Amino acid sequence: MDLDAYSAAHRDEWDRLARLGRKRRFSGAEADELIERYQSGATQLSAIKTSAGSTVQGDRLSVTLSRARMRFTGAGANVLSQIPRFFVLELPAALYRIRWLTLAVALATILIATCYAVWVSSDPRVLASFGSDEDLRKYANDEFVDYYRENPAASFAGQVWTNNAWIAAQCIAFGITGVWVPNVIFQNAQGVGVAAGVLFSYGEGDTFFLYILPHGMLELTAVFVAAAGGLRIFWAWIAPGPRTRAQALAEDARALFTVAIGLVIVLFVSGLIEGFITRQPWHPAIKIGIGAIALAAFLAYMLVLGRRAVRAGETGDLVEFEAGARRLVAG
Repeated sequence: MDLDAYSAAHRDEWDRLARLGRKRRFSGAEADELIERYQSGATQLSAIKTSAGSTVQGDRLSVTLSRARMRFTGAGANVLSQIPRFFVLELPAALYRIRWLTLAVALATILIATCYAVWVSSDPRVLASFGSDEDLRKYANDEFVDYYRENPAASFAGQVWTNNAWIAAQCIAFGITGVWVPNVIFQNAQGVGVAAGVLFSYGEGDTFFLYILPHGMLELTAVFVAAAGGLRIFWAWIAPGPRTRAQALAEDARALFTVAIGLVIVLFVSGLIEGFITRQPWHPAIKIGIGAIALAAFLAYMLVLGRRAVRAGETGDLVEFEAGARRLVAG
């Protein structure tokens, strides 16, 4: 083969293929032309390699073919370009879809915690079952507050963040079992209720709220959301509706694992508040106000931005191309 003559004979075809490979949008005719010229170029590259081996002309044609192939096989979107979509559309939409279930989990937790607090504080026999009078008084007067102060702020914030993020991830990951989330809800509510009951019994009810509310409003809300996400996955498996069971489970699980990622950030904020704000000897209005602002910002993100995203057609799931085919079809 005369490589120079062969290259000159096909130069216009390769240049046209290169121009098509640089285009981002195609008409129907251009798309067909791209495929045809790619097939011809691949045949020509094979001929060059068979006859002449590795050559400059062959390498250039190989690059042109690679670029052209990317136009019709597709390429994953740049990670940085996906970040705005995740935070503006996917995450708020997923949060908004479980708003009522989140409220139900919150009410259930408050009810259980209140029942335990009333039970412990109103019955001396129940209170005594948790320890001696001396130990409980020490807990109410010193240890409850010392828990927030005994470790350096940064390490304490990191500790509570990782612990709470792990709990939230477990709620969503094991929600399909149907028993994991109710167990977490009950244990969480029981712990809060017993602590409140002990402190109220020794006249430290104000201390309980002062050290729980600043970070707890956002932290507990994040746990409620995680629990709601896990229950929603379980319900998708139990009652898939018009979708197949596998399809419902896959779609809701993908969307709600989005929530797990978002809650890592939310719990990081609550961890900072718990580590750096809760321990401060500030006026209660300042500390609780900071927690209330953080909660209000999260609820606005969940309800306002989430409602807008859902109305735009978002579900929190991956886009169709990234999610893959919903079912196998022979043909």
